[in-house]
Amino acid sequence: MLVVAVVGFVFLYETRMLDSRYLSLTSMIGNMQARPGSQLRFDATAYCKGTTTASGVGVRTGIAAADSALLPVGSVLNVATGDSRYNGVYTVMDTGPKVQGRVLDLYMWSCHEALRFGRKNVQVTVLRLGWDPTASSPTLIDRLFRGREARRRVPPPEPPPPAGVAPAEQEPAPVTPPEVSSGDAAGEEGDAGSPVSGQ
Repeated sequence: MLVVAVVGFVFLYETRMLDSRYLSLTSMIGNMQARPGSQLRFDATAYCKGTTTASGVGVRTGIAAADSALLPVGSVLNVATGDSRYNGVYTVMDTGPKVQGRVLDLYMWSCHEALRFGRKNVQVTVLRLGWDPTASSPTLIDRLFRGREARRRVPPPEPPPPAGVAPAEQEPAPVTPPEVSSGDAAGEEGDAGSPVSGQ
């Protein structure tokens, strides 16, 4: 029992040491990739020039340029600038040589407005990282019910039958020619104007 306790203590101590080293390393580097749900401080500027972003989409309000090593193209951010006119959700669709590190460049239609915006220190909450829909910050409902959904087992669907082959349960019915009654046959032989009696 003592050996198990000592091994557990050493393992716990080493884990905490690695975590503290990792945190100090990330704080020194500062440009490491963000995680969904993380809140980061950025320097935000504004731009108004250009017609097409690096992703090939036309420029419009709600688009931001960022360092792709930190926030890849397709990332969705909630930006708090301190000014309600510019607060909101932005999608990273552009990059640039001057957008390196924790710098965010917000697109604005008016160049006068972009100049008035200047350079601000903003708080960014990463809602989604890149195009991956699974790399999103989990909601309270997701956190509460994730375990229950993982435990629930859903049987896999049955594979569809091959193309051109009918399912085994539904065999096609044999096709029979329509029956011709004797009255119909006699009607064809008799006059069209007089009724024909059955034989």
